[in-house]
Amino acid sequence: MSWLSSLKSVFSPAQEVKEDEIQTVLQTYLLPHSKDALKERISQLQVQGRILQLSINTFPDEKEHLQQIHDDLADALEKCGIEELNLHVVQQKRPSQESSGHACSSKTQKENSNLPPVLDASPKSEPDPNNPPIQKAAPQQRDVPLHPRIKNVILVSSGKGGVGKSTTTVNLALALQKMGLKVGVLDADIYGPSIPTMLGNAGKTPLIESENFVPLDAYGMAVLSIGHLTGDNNTPVAWRGPKATGALMQLFNQTLWPDLDVLMIDMPPGTGDIQLTLAQRIPVTGSIIVTTPQNVALLDATKGIELFNKVGIPVLGVVENMSTHICSNCGHEEQIFGIGGGDKLSEQYHIPLLGRLPLNAQIREHADQGKPSVVAMDDAADSYIDIAKVVWQQIEKIPQRTRDDKRIF
Repeated sequence: MSWLSSLKSVFSPAQEVKEDEIQTVLQTYLLPHSKDALKERISQLQVQGRILQLSINTFPDEKEHLQQIHDDLADALEKCGIEELNLHVVQQKRPSQESSGHACSSKTQKENSNLPPVLDASPKSEPDPNNPPIQKAAPQQRDVPLHPRIKNVILVSSGKGGVGKSTTTVNLALALQKMGLKVGVLDADIYGPSIPTMLGNAGKTPLIESENFVPLDAYGMAVLSIGHLTGDNNTPVAWRGPKATGALMQLFNQTLWPDLDVLMIDMPPGTGDIQLTLAQRIPVTGSIIVTTPQNVALLDATKGIELFNKVGIPVLGVVENMSTHICSNCGHEEQIFGIGGGDKLSEQYHIPLLGRLPLNAQIREHADQGKPSVVAMDDAADSYIDIAKVVWQQIEKIPQRTRDDKRIF
């Protein structure tokens, strides 16, 4: 049963799992790097309902191909009735030619030569022309079809939690709206959704029309989060990677988004399954990196930039949050988290420093109250508005692709 069925019970019953076809897929698949047969690497396999647990052995030089292996198998197994693939990888060292077949023998080579040859008694399977080996390349960002009603999708990412990414997302979204743009917000932080609280609509649930979500309204913006579906702030979302990425894709594709100039997506921390899914299946215009000046945050922000560079998503720039603190009593200014972190990233990757944000108690207070700084027009509001203007300038520099207005989700 899909995650949406378990929450809203609106889907039809699942098809039966086709075990024979699953066996054929696993027997004929060739690993993309070495062309080794997958069946020779499988160490454990278990099917529970429509979930397939698969453990395989890999070597270090195949690390970069693991995501492609997962996606290839998930696509092929989906046609066999498998809804979720949990791929467990056991990395092993490649055996050296010198030690191969000799280390475990106490006899000399001459004595071993008198032994009969060892033959492979495993059954030989002939290639099936109707089920050729899967050789599908991983989807590229340039090949992802555009959404018919959303002009620009902007990811707000950090690589690290606790740097103010969600607060930056909602305030930049509201600032872009003040500029006259039609803006929406999607909370992709499946495990720790905070957008409902910051936009003052926690506890509200979206309507469903023809198995599609109707986004909630927050200060004139279309908004949706997994937090709107769990019913309260206390329910944990304990899902494995494929389940979480499936939920995100349904939030994006099965939502009746209005015509939007910009959809801001609040990303979860890290560079895992959700980030890769977004890069391969959602049309992204660009990304914004949020960091603090301290070295620990910069290390994780660097990983986020590297990921976006590898998957072909432009980085619009860096926002340095918690840049400086001004004492409310004496007016003394202090750089608690260091100096120049955003400048370092900007120079290293030749991307703009979009702006700096202060460490200000008003930002936290207003976000907790569901009235972000741009709504409350506190001391930090102008900083968010200035950054939003630079963001829009960067978006306008990116060539626009032609949207398919006939696409139906």
